[in-house]
Amino acid sequence: MISGSQLALQVLGQANAAPGGGAMDQALSLVPLVLIMLVMYFLLIRPAKKQQQEHKTLLNALKKDDRVVTSGGICGRVIGVEANVAVLEIADKVKIRILKERITGLWDANAVEKN
Repeated sequence: MISGSQLALQVLGQANAAPGGGAMDQALSLVPLVLIMLVMYFLLIRPAKKQQQEHKTLLNALKKDDRVVTSGGICGRVIGVEANVAVLEIADKVKIRILKERITGLWDANAVEKN
């Protein structure tokens, strides 16, 4: 029985023994890898960076009386913003301090009540 490493060595040995334009064949063998990397960039990495930038912009633009929702699903009104912490009022006279990075977005209470 042939192990995986032995099979890989045999395949590589046959590829190296192939006559003809060796440098051109090697360059062409890299094309699928480059295409896969480009697809990964445009489908995964670029959109994630864009979303992170939008979230950072949202957090920097937070101000008093904004209605927000946290990653834990808590909805509240911003009553104070510090460097890394926001103070939310989630009910009458109920205030909580949360990390600004845990705010996921703005919350429109009117739109929720209509649905």
